[in-house]
Amino acid sequence: MNKMFAVLKREYLSTVRKKMFVFMTIFVPVLMAGLFLLPAMMVSRGIGDKHVAVIDGTGELREAFTRVNEQPSQSAKPLTRKQQRAQLPQTIQVEYVDRRGETKMKEASQPYLHRISSDDKKTKLDGVLIIPADAFNGEHATLTFYSRSSTDFFTQERLARVANKTIQTRRLTARGIEPNAIEALTREVPVEGVQLSKSGAETKGGEGNLLIGFLFAALLILPSFVHGVEIMRGIIQEKTDRVVEILISSMTPTELLTGKVTGLALVGLTQITAWLLMTAILGSYGAATAMLAGMTLTNFLRPMVFVWFFIFFLLAYFTYVCVYAIAGAVCNTEKEAQQMIAPVSIIMMLPWFIMLPIITNPDSPLAVTLSMLPVFGPITMFVRTLVSEPPLWHIAVSIVVSLLTIAAFFKATAKIFRVGILSYGKRPTVPELWRWLKVA
Repeated sequence: MNKMFAVLKREYLSTVRKKMFVFMTIFVPVLMAGLFLLPAMMVSRGIGDKHVAVIDGTGELREAFTRVNEQPSQSAKPLTRKQQRAQLPQTIQVEYVDRRGETKMKEASQPYLHRISSDDKKTKLDGVLIIPADAFNGEHATLTFYSRSSTDFFTQERLARVANKTIQTRRLTARGIEPNAIEALTREVPVEGVQLSKSGAETKGGEGNLLIGFLFAALLILPSFVHGVEIMRGIIQEKTDRVVEILISSMTPTELLTGKVTGLALVGLTQITAWLLMTAILGSYGAATAMLAGMTLTNFLRPMVFVWFFIFFLLAYFTYVCVYAIAGAVCNTEKEAQQMIAPVSIIMMLPWFIMLPIITNPDSPLAVTLSMLPVFGPITMFVRTLVSEPPLWHIAVSIVVSLLTIAAFFKATAKIFRVGILSYGKRPTVPELWRWLKVA
């Protein structure tokens, strides 16, 4: 036992003292925040400035497309969310063209369509929106948007929203309804998602829970795979340097394996704790601001979430690192180990690939089944506890299945480790691994 603790201490201290560990601990939260926030910021800003032309066959929408480019006055009232969506951001500059009464809109728009592929930066257009002359009354009228990119959905959607909003207002005005009344009658009623627990407690849901679900799932998965790779590399390095032969002469392979796995498990917990503390410190200002607005973190996070996170982190960690330890024991080079572990890693990542259906429907047959299966259980069940309130027996079954899986994996890993740690040369085949399990 003392030898196992010596390995544990050595693995832990040698890892946490590395500059890369300190760097990853400090900057991974920043990187993850950037990965979540940067795409949203880019979309909200239209992914750069856009210069588009609007070819209007009705001749009635000039005001709508010129007003959106004007800076709002400081005395103007704040716009509602619906009004904001019905206007274009300042990054989209509109060149309005009146083609009232024109029947052949495609031909009339050719000079502007040619400007999309022009090399002159001063006259070049990013897109052209064509509004047909029968847009107000035609049952089959269609807006057409041309652009260099087939995926410029943001610009297309915002231009179409402005055009349709104005067209609808004009239709209602033509039937005798005042513009102010139109705004009041078409005002949207916001929807607030609320999770209702079995005890009757209400918790706010919505986009916040979706984001938190992905964030905590990433925190659960990332350290397990990162430190699993570290175990694999460490074992291969010790085999290459023949250090393992000296270690095995003074302790059993099982003690060596247990010390390595447990030591890096503590490394993972140390890193996770540091990330959570950094998140709590950096988020304290935002939490205080949210409390002034009538919101608290308990609207999205319950204290029990952190208990489940600790439990399922350990279950996921020990499940995954055993697989990486096997790869390190049976392979002689890192390249061989990566080739061996790649398809297995893809299978283990299945819950992450289908995270959106799990978060949005945590009590579906798919989510319930995955949460009780070996390997997939820890991640899936934790996400279910985060966004819903699964029955306690579901959680108990998931924990028991995961513990049995870890016990089976650890026993198999110890057997393969005992034989493979001193094996050199050709990587063993699957039948050979099976023989190792039976004879070890």
